[in-house]
Amino acid sequence: MSPREHVVRTEAIVLRRRSWGEADRILTLFSPQRGKFRAKAVGIRKPRSRKAGHLELFMRSMLLVAHGRELDIITQAETLAAYRPLRDDLLRSAAASYVAEMLDLFSPDEVGSPAAYDLLCQTLERLCVALAPDVVLRYYDLRLLEIMGYRPQLHTCVVGKEAIVAEDQYFNPGLGGVVCPRCAKVTPECLPLSLPALKVMRHLQREALAAVVDLTIRPGVLSEVEKLLRQYTQFHLERPIRSADFLHEVGQHNPASPT
Repeated sequence: MSPREHVVRTEAIVLRRRSWGEADRILTLFSPQRGKFRAKAVGIRKPRSRKAGHLELFMRSMLLVAHGRELDIITQAETLAAYRPLRDDLLRSAAASYVAEMLDLFSPDEVGSPAAYDLLCQTLERLCVALAPDVVLRYYDLRLLEIMGYRPQLHTCVVGKEAIVAEDQYFNPGLGGVVCPRCAKVTPECLPLSLPALKVMRHLQREALAAVVDLTIRPGVLSEVEKLLRQYTQFHLERPIRSADFLHEVGQHNPASPT
């Protein structure tokens, strides 16, 4: 936002929120042009607030944002997509929290990313209707990593640089991808990677979301992919993803989840 632009109209999704004072909230938002930013919703916790119903978690809204000294102020909000199932269902809510936390952790402040915003919109939309979130979330992991510059190498050995053949392999989070069995013998911190899991990761990395949401993947393979990608993301973030444990706990008690 330039110094001359005192009020800006922008589309944004609510990633996080926290109460402030007696009636306000501080929102962490993500927009296509501005990326991640924080703004205050003044009086939103009052019973008659007109903004309250338009700034719930995970909602996509059109905002008028006024420049402030310390924090920008949301002066108007209009819902574009409510994504209500993400707040009405515990498993969907846990999945959306994971999506929001991943984007929050990987995104620097005030750096626009239309690709990340589009991925966020697509993912939240799919989570509203998916019977189980696993495939959608693993697609999201791989696509977000690519957008943020951390695309894992799945086709050539990151040590010896030779093409990966169709057999069980290894994965090294620190080196950024697959390590062949020969190189894994002399490379520390390599994790086993089965051929089915490698094929799933390649497919998710290659295809569009609409082409993968109906895939039937064995629970054990999905679990292996999830564990590898979690270690990979945590290596680059240098911290655990708190919502991942909660999501796993909720998924274990949900009969629709394949985990």
